[in-house]
Amino acid sequence: MATLVLVRHGQSLWNLENRFTGWVDVPLTELGRQEARRAGELVADVSFDVAYTSTLSRAQETLDAILAGRAPRPPVIRDSALNERHYGDLQGLNKADTAKRYGEAQVKIWRRSYDVAPPNGESLEMTAKRTLPFFERAIGGDLRQGKRVLVVAHGNSIRSIVMKLDGLSEEQVVALELETGVPWVYEMSPEGTALSKNIRRP
Repeated sequence: MATLVLVRHGQSLWNLENRFTGWVDVPLTELGRQEARRAGELVADVSFDVAYTSTLSRAQETLDAILAGRAPRPPVIRDSALNERHYGDLQGLNKADTAKRYGEAQVKIWRRSYDVAPPNGESLEMTAKRTLPFFERAIGGDLRQGKRVLVVAHGNSIRSIVMKLDGLSEEQVVALELETGVPWVYEMSPEGTALSKNIRRP
């Protein structure tokens, strides 16, 4: 039976500083590295055939920690389709300061609506439109072959995958919170349907 493991990267420096990160390449914090190692321990029972991650270093560093010490190490595929949502003009800004500048209601719409993008950025809907075709073509292809697949990416790219797997509505997916460094383990049918889900918290 195919297995799909989804992991949001460990805490990054800008997560800690409460900044909009998006496609800016920032490193993990020490806590983030600990979360990544812990995620590896939580899925130590899964032998992966292939791994996917984004082109951003915080996801790649998390993936490396999860796979540390595994032999043989599975092939790793990096693709920008799995990158975080692009926050446009908000990238690098402190979230609290941005709320003071534009108003909490407007910032909440940018952050939490499904189809409204921040200035020069992506909505969750736009993120899903680049993430899901890649998921269907590449990751789904491996799952249909019965492989055990690890995907280490970002809050919004993983949120769009979970939306598909769990059949969430637009309202449900924007309320979905994904903790850093927590594996979501799905057992998958040959047709690509999620048969079971296990969220592994320490």
